[in-house]
Amino acid sequence: MTTAVPHPRHKLDELLQNSVRFSIIAALDRASTLSFKEVRDAVEITDSALSKHVSTLEAAGYLSVGKSFAGKMPRTSLTLTKEGRTAWRAHLATLREIAGSLD
Repeated sequence: MTTAVPHPRHKLDELLQNSVRFSIIAALDRASTLSFKEVRDAVEITDSALSKHVSTLEAAGYLSVGKSFAGKMPRTSLTLTKEGRTAWRAHLATLREIAGSLD
């Protein structure tokens, strides 16, 4: 009797399978910290849509949200956490594993 090896897709991170969240984490992986506006513009979504996805990723511990002021103007920054970076790299490795298994 042989033991079947499960398909690597089972290792994909459910949160990162969403294209918007995938794009947010990808942007933060390159820059570590970005302003809310920079991420919104990079991902090309509305403020409300980004806010919803940021809340999901923050609750999972994948990013942290910082609040500050520049003069009287509020600023929101998004920073990829260690957990977020680990999840991102594992997700990418799994995608590469799946792509490599198609050769």
